[in-house]
Amino acid sequence: MIMIDRRAAQVTDAVRTQLWPLPAVAVVVAVVLGIALPTLDAAVDDRLPQGVAALLFGGGPEAARAVLQAIAGSLITVTSLTFSLTVVTLQLASSQFSPRLLRTFSSDRFVHATLALFLATFAFALTVLRSVRTETSQSPAFVPEISVTVAYALTIASIMGLVLFLAHLTREIRVETMMRKVNAETRATMDRVFPAHRPSRQPVPATGAGSMNIRRSRSGFLTGWNKNALLRAAREAGAVIRIDREPGSSLVEGVPFATAWPLPPATALSPETAEQLTEQINAAVDTGFERTNVQDVGFGFRQLSDVAARALSPGINDPTTAVHVIGHLSDLLCRLANRTTGPEVITDDSGEVRVILAQPRFEDLLDLALAQSRQYGAGDPAVAERLLVLLRELSSRDEHAQNRSRILAQVDQTRETIAANAYTSVERRHLLALADAVGSGAA
Repeated sequence: MIMIDRRAAQVTDAVRTQLWPLPAVAVVVAVVLGIALPTLDAAVDDRLPQGVAALLFGGGPEAARAVLQAIAGSLITVTSLTFSLTVVTLQLASSQFSPRLLRTFSSDRFVHATLALFLATFAFALTVLRSVRTETSQSPAFVPEISVTVAYALTIASIMGLVLFLAHLTREIRVETMMRKVNAETRATMDRVFPAHRPSRQPVPATGAGSMNIRRSRSGFLTGWNKNALLRAAREAGAVIRIDREPGSSLVEGVPFATAWPLPPATALSPETAEQLTEQINAAVDTGFERTNVQDVGFGFRQLSDVAARALSPGINDPTTAVHVIGHLSDLLCRLANRTTGPEVITDDSGEVRVILAQPRFEDLLDLALAQSRQYGAGDPAVAERLLVLLRELSSRDEHAQNRSRILAQVDQTRETIAANAYTSVERRHLLALADAVGSGAA
């Protein structure tokens, strides 16, 4: 089940972040219908009720050709316009917010559906145009009335789609919309990687005797792993496997990324077993050319932190956006406050530790969320205040005080940053009072 869920998530993520799959399917369906509907037209043309026939296209071959040519020509122009607007939006997202937000735009289903509608209408009209015939000495005239009417209906739908697409685009380029999407995707990833029912953190065994480094067979970002395959490889080799790099890490071909050692009383793995184990581990670990949200919890935090850092840059100077981003980061961190994070330990049926998977700890994600905003934005009292409010919110959600020391460490770092920046006496007293409130445990 774990492998099926992982593969399904990977395939879904790969498809939804590409612009072409849905439009390509729509074009194929449109071409098939463009061939099939004229055949239906020819079969039922003379048997349609009068009321139905009155609603269909009533012109001759030349009129039908003119309509279909107009539809095909205008739809390819509109499709070009839509694609151009999409590219402009992607460029805006990359330069104004963060290049790592491009996946969020390219996975927009509304954009996929709009392009699919436009291209399907174009392909359908062009295909139906082939079946229109004028009268000759060898064959009578033929006008596929149903098909031309369907092409007209698709054109009206495309016009409405263009209006809705423009309205959708103006909403999508808002930073609040992007942050909400990243928040939702990161929540889903956290629920997969750190579910609420995940057991308490288990002790991670030390590296045993006869350990060997596993070198990566190809470069790329670590996007996920197959837990079942790793467990099976560990059983077959009589070994313990530890993946030392977290999802989202950059792996380099030939550089160690994992460790394996034999279970006692064995002290070493045979050369044949070591070679086979290396191949199996490399096959069970996936890499890609970019980070994804499938198993990489830190990617969403990185996206939001990048937006905050870009907003605080001198060229943009938008601390309000940074404050809003910190609000989303607070929401995600509070969701994790009482969950078990850190390495995942997988045991076999006998309870023997077999696989250890590196996962980010709560303090790693907390530092990732706050470090850049604190460094670049603490000079603005609104940003500094929101950082301290985040820590206060987090402290109130830390019901078992399991992250108390990490929160206080962040408070101390924020105090140092406040001391290093120029504030008015009123602003400084207010910020230090917030820091004291977190330190004393006040909610």
